[in-house]
Amino acid sequence: MSAYLYVLAIHIIFVVSWMAGLFYSVRLFIYHTEANERPENERVILQKEYEKIEHKLWNIITTPAMVLTLIAGITLVCINPDLLKMPWLHVKLAFVAGLIGYHFICQRIMKQLKRGIFTLSSFKLRLWNEVATIFLVAIVFTVVLKSAVDWVYGLMGLIVFSMVIMFAVKWYKGYRKRHSS
Repeated sequence: MSAYLYVLAIHIIFVVSWMAGLFYSVRLFIYHTEANERPENERVILQKEYEKIEHKLWNIITTPAMVLTLIAGITLVCINPDLLKMPWLHVKLAFVAGLIGYHFICQRIMKQLKRGIFTLSSFKLRLWNEVATIFLVAIVFTVVLKSAVDWVYGLMGLIVFSMVIMFAVKWYKGYRKRHSS
């Protein structure tokens, strides 16, 4: 059992690192996009710097943390294969699959920004940043409560939580507009 706990601790550490990398990467994407509003000389300097920071964060922290999270998670299942019989783990794995998809979409956004392709506004990127929060909340509640039974309440709660986050982002956008002049 002690090996399981050590691997679990490692899993949690790399989940935290992965999430931090995802949160900060998208925040950098927002700043990278907003640099377009700056004068040419500032824009060029800022965007080059954001590209460098994004690249280092992604390749040194975010992606390695994702890989190590997945390796530790698989190791936990290998140590305790009975976990696969637990319905809550199936729910968690579905959310993790969504988070992995989110990770690769972020990678695509980063590559587009590097090529000077800005398909998302800073507001849309702020909303996108909250998707990781929704996955995090869903995964943590699933793991802690270990309940895949209360689907209706869980889904309703996740929808309400998502709406609150989206409202907060929209409110903050208005707040920034009112206080930027």
